Parts: sequence; structure tokens; C-alpha cells
Amino acid sequence: MKRYRNVVIACGALYFLAVLIFAVLTLNVGEDTDREALVLKLNEIAHKVETDRVDTGNMDYAQYGVDIVVTDMMGEVLYSTVPVENGRFSVETAIKKGYPYRYIFVNGQTSGYVMIPDDGMGRTGQLRIRIIIGLCITGVALFIAAGVFGMYVTKRIYRPFRELNDFAGRVAEGKLDEPLSMDRNNMFGAFSESFDIMREELRSSRMREADLQKREKELVASLSHDLKTPITGIKVTCELLTAKYHASAGMEDLKEKITNIYKKADQIDVMVNDLFSATLEELGEFKVNCSDESSKILADILKKYDDKGLVRSQDVPEVLIHIDANRMNQVIGNIISNSYKYAGTAIEVSYRIVEEYLEMSIRDHGPGVPEDELGMILGKFYRGKKWAESKEQGSGLGLYIASTLMEKMDGELVPSNEDKGFKITLMIPLS
Repeated sequence: MKRYRNVVIACGALYFLAVLIFAVLTLNVGEDTDREALVLKLNEIAHKVETDRVDTGNMDYAQYGVDIVVTDMMGEVLYSTVPVENGRFSVETAIKKGYPYRYIFVNGQTSGYVMIPDDGMGRTGQLRIRIIIGLCITGVALFIAAGVFGMYVTKRIYRPFRELNDFAGRVAEGKLDEPLSMDRNNMFGAFSESFDIMREELRSSRMREADLQKREKELVASLSHDLKTPITGIKVTCELLTAKYHASAGMEDLKEKITNIYKKADQIDVMVNDLFSATLEELGEFKVNCSDESSKILADILKKYDDKGLVRSQDVPEVLIHIDANRMNQVIGNIISNSYKYAGTAIEVSYRIVEEYLEMSIRDHGPGVPEDELGMILGKFYRGKKWAESKEQGSGLGLYIASTLMEKMDGELVPSNEDKGFKITLMIPLS
């Protein structure tokens, strides 16, 4: 509507400029012709006055179609077709106002004046003035009409359309709780109710979808939890068979089979744990309970998950850290497991104090991660292209869960490539 207002103002300005140009160009149109005709009439009237001087009061000058004033030499009005104040009308007044006048001669003597109280504009000039006034009035009327039309369009069309547009934007953003105001008096009134019904249906559908997704996640969490029991049983059975193998002879081929079963069960256990944790995080049930712990707990966690004896760790600075011990087990366990799976080299662990954090660096000597994938490996279910095409099994949740847990403990997990190998840096908050 701002553009419409500007167009109306511009058209109005052009219109009145055209009227002004017309007024200037017709300023002197017909003036000379009217003046000459007036002078001729004045001469005729003067001649008739000189002829009818005897009975001026009974003169009839209507045939000339103009007003006249006849005075004596002293300005005393002898005859007039227009009202005259005090009965006097001097020739000086006629001169000031530009009225045509002529002396009256009787018997060769100047006996008075005859004047036509007309400024010389004439009919053409009067018509010009009327045209200009008419054009101005028409322009003002058109301008007012355009303004009223603009107000009507704004109220009945533009504003309702803008409300519908804003409503569509809110729906696209997923904001389905705010109803659309309805007004049947505007052009879109019939559609407003339909759009609001659509919003209600979308809102109900979104709520049903969210409820179904929640139930699905709860089911996954429940199944993940239930799967842990048989997996634990398989691992315990494998450990028992391994112990019997060591106590018996003649069962050399049994150890490899038992070991393979244990590895597969362990892989399933890791994936189930990751899936369970990711599902809990989506449901908002992924709780972290931090407390002050000695930094020595980090060395114990490394020892717990270093099944292959590949970890080479510096001494841990003796400080108090603010963590959830169980969740930190999960973080470090996932990192060590990933290193075993994708690098299989020695793992170096170093520490240093950086402001309010204990920086723990865990580095292997494997192939690392391509630079274009480095920013994505913390995403849910993301596995590098190289490893996705390999035979290594994984869910792509390990580093995602580790990163999420570090954030919940007010810390940070930072992946990076070294000259030879891949490094995970854990920023662990101090107490």
C-alpha cells in the first residue's frame, strides 16, 4: 500500500501541475478580442447617451448585454445598472479598477462620463477561470476518491491478505497454537475459517505424530534395556567356557570360537548401550549427576577399558574435577573402543591444566579422519565414508553420545587430526 500511496501522490502532483500549465498558457487567451468588443459597445452606449440625454432615466441599455454607469462631471450618478455607494462613481475609480470609460459630449461640451464596470476579462476569461476552478475541484475529488479507495483496499483486501500471509509463515515455522483472526466482512473472510480449520488439523496431526514418536522411542529404549540381559548372559557364559578351557586339555579349537562369540556379544553390547543412551537423550531422560571427584579416577577408567594394553598414559595432575563418574566411563570407553576398532595402534594420553579445565588428550596413530568430515563425526549416526564402506561394524553413535555427555557435564569434546593419527581432546571442568 505504500507504493499505491506514492503513485496517488505522484498522479495528483502531475494533475495539478497540468492545471497550472493550462492556466499559464491561457492567461491572455481572448483578452484582446474581448477588450476591443467592450470598447465598441462603450462607443455605441456613449453615442446613445448623448442622443437620449434629455430623458436619461428612461434609457434602455439591456440590448448591449453589459452593465453601465453614467455620471456627470462631478461624479454624480445619473444612471446605473449596478448598485453604487453614496450615488457617486468617479472616473478615478474607473481608472484604478481598469474599467473602460468615455467622455459624454453634449453640444460640443463635456458633460459627463459613461463607464462599463467590467475589468476587461470578458466571457472567454470568465470561462477560463471557471474551467480552472472546475479542474481543481475535480482533481481534489479524484484525490479524495483515490484515498477512500486506498483505505477500502487496505482494510478489505491488503490487511486480510497480509494476515493470511503471516499466518502461513507461522504454520510453515510450526507455530500452530495461535489461531487466525476471522472477519467475514473482508474479501478473505470465507477462507479464514477454512485456514484455521486446517491449522487445527495440522496441530492435531503434529501432536499425534509427536506422541507416536515418543512411544516409538520409549519402545526402542525398553527393547535396548531388555536386550542387555541376554547379552550379559552370553558374555558370562563365554567367560565361564574360557575358564573351563584353561582347566582342560584337548580343546584347542574351542578358545577361538569362544573368543569370537565374546567379541560379537561385546560389539552388540556397545551398540545397544549407544542406542539406549541416544534414545534416552531424545526423550529428555538422559540424566547427568555431577559431583566432585579426584582426577585419579581417569587413570582407573583408562585401565578398565584398555583390554589390549595399548594405552600409554602420563601421570594425571592431582586436582578435583566436577563430573558424573558413570558418564565419564561411557565417554572414555567409547573413545578407546573407536580407537581399537579403526586404528588398532598404541594410544597416548596426556594431561594439562587450561584455565578452569583439565585437558585430557587421547591420541592414536591411525589414518585419522578426512578434513572435510571432521566437523560431522560428532553427528548422530554419522560414520565416515571410508569406514561406512569397510567391514567394521558400528552405529555412528559413539562420539555423538560422548560429545553430548561432555556438554551435559559443562565440558567439551574436540576432535582433530595430528601429523600421524587422530586425537580427541576432552575439556573436563575443574571443581
